[in-house]
Amino acid sequence: MPMKTRGSWKYAVIGLAVICLALPATLFAQEKTAKVFKQEELDQLLAPIALYPDDILTQILMASTYPLEVVQAERWAKQNKSVKGDALKAALDKQTWDNSVKALVPFPDVLTMMSEKLDWTQKLGDAFLAQQKDVMDTVQKLRRKANEAGNLKSSKEQEVKKEGDIIVIEPANPQVVYVPAYNPTVVYGAWWYPAYPPYPVYAYPPGAALFTFTMGVAIGAAWYGHGCHADYHGGTVNIDRSVNIDRSGRPEQRPSGAGGKGEQWKHNPEHRQGVAYRDQGTRDKYSPTDRAAVDNRQGNRGYDKPAAGTSDRSAGRQTTQQDRTGQDRQSDRSGSGAKSQNNAFGGTDRGGGQAQRDSARGSQSMSSAKSHGGGGGSSARPSGGGASRGGGGRGRR
Repeated sequence: MPMKTRGSWKYAVIGLAVICLALPATLFAQEKTAKVFKQEELDQLLAPIALYPDDILTQILMASTYPLEVVQAERWAKQNKSVKGDALKAALDKQTWDNSVKALVPFPDVLTMMSEKLDWTQKLGDAFLAQQKDVMDTVQKLRRKANEAGNLKSSKEQEVKKEGDIIVIEPANPQVVYVPAYNPTVVYGAWWYPAYPPYPVYAYPPGAALFTFTMGVAIGAAWYGHGCHADYHGGTVNIDRSVNIDRSGRPEQRPSGAGGKGEQWKHNPEHRQGVAYRDQGTRDKYSPTDRAAVDNRQGNRGYDKPAAGTSDRSAGRQTTQQDRTGQDRQSDRSGSGAKSQNNAFGGTDRGGGQAQRDSARGSQSMSSAKSHGGGGGSSARPSGGGASRGGGGRGRR
């Protein structure tokens, strides 16, 4: 008995050691596969916009998850260039786009960039959905690179300030937003991933100043982007839906880019308008399979119904079995024939293979009766022979 006890403990210890060794590896593999985009790819995607003011950057990140609406908004904006101010607000109120998309309409250059470089836009949105914290961290990494290179400074268009380890970029005038244009291969210093150069989302004129800015856009109280701020510590975008707006045209001071309270932004799959998600994890989160709807569609298509002619073939098999076994087993075979019909399509009990063997034996019995010239085969033929031929033929194939 002591030997058996020691042996049992030995196997238990070995099993525990195997579990302890295997578990971390499994968790590491899951964490590794969860990364849809490599860091090189994130740097490549975010380099053209990481130095945008946070007010615009957050809208771009959110709107990129709705690429089809971005295209629709860009086309609408081109057709309604003359609509401004309150008239623009009233016109946008009638549109069903997400607010982040509406917030970009006053910035036609940004919308055009996102619409014309749709592959970049969709990848950016996919990255933001799958790795939101990594995206926000990458923005800060790129800003630090530009700052270390001496190329990120405050100006009359924008204010650059540090809040702890966070670099915040805000409009110098809260009511006027300027969108910068810069060469990503220069402003960050020597690019560190030669195989993954910054994505060319806009043309940068040779010989231009390090930073250039588009014409300033006045954002009044009606702008759809109010209340959003980047929470770099939390790795997300927060939305303060209770922000008070001064209708004289000056919005209340919102929390800075280092954080602040507010409701965390949530992607709305309805605004995706059927555009596929890139990875399985994102699909499971935002577009889970509706099993009830799938089963309902299959039922409507006849998946759960017996195929046409099933009852006739089943009747033929049953009649053949009765002729082969005699009247003394008729009632028993009738019950088995009904089971055989269900099993051939339901996949339970005896199954389709047994039904085929029964049909084959029935066909052999009929052939034997004909070769001996018996009258029974002739009399049974009108009632069951045709069905038996059809069923037997299918059983032999």
